[in-house]
Amino acid sequence: MIAPSILSADFARLADGLAAIQGADWVHVDVMDAHFVPNLTLGLPIVESLLKVTDIPMDCHLMIEDPDRWAVGYAEAGAHNVTVHVEAAGDPVKIARDIRAAGAKAGLSIKPGTPLEPYVEVLKEFDTLLVMSVEPGFGGQSFIADVLSKARTVRDLVDTGHLDLLVEIDGGINADTIEQAAEAGVDCFVAGSAVYGADDPGRAVRALREQAASAHHRFGRA
Repeated sequence: MIAPSILSADFARLADGLAAIQGADWVHVDVMDAHFVPNLTLGLPIVESLLKVTDIPMDCHLMIEDPDRWAVGYAEAGAHNVTVHVEAAGDPVKIARDIRAAGAKAGLSIKPGTPLEPYVEVLKEFDTLLVMSVEPGFGGQSFIADVLSKARTVRDLVDTGHLDLLVEIDGGINADTIEQAAEAGVDCFVAGSAVYGADDPGRAVRALREQAASAHHRFGRA
């Protein structure tokens, strides 16, 4: 699955940016509040507007303080998947249940420096684990390969039936890094500049998907 990040699109032409990636599996929307992360992007009113102009499932990644208060609104608006950061969540289990009750999938995101082990049991409440392969807050950063150990651990837990979720990765994903992530067992790849920096974003999505599928097949992941 390829989830282009709208953060890398032209903010003056977001509807056109969505149209350019028809055929993508999800569209990844980075919500930043200039508190949890140092950048400020877009919030619920813009997400509501975007939902009206695309049928691509929307993957909202909340890089915000107090997601306990705000996450459900994105689910109620019609987002397909709503992801909160474990570092910001007061009660991740309750958030997951509230998001699901509002009709969306629930995701949990972990920064590069945050260990996975304390949250393995919590992940039983979630549909998605979003492994950050850059520090959250800005696009265009370099891929941190060390985080792939988290993806491998969760993939093994999924394959052995201990967890039932989708493994997603966000940060520095492009033609040079997607195969490493696929080999680690990642299911869904967030790609920003690798898609929107291409002459044909739709073709870039297809090429990345083919590259990931080939790597999955080569390493026996699917």
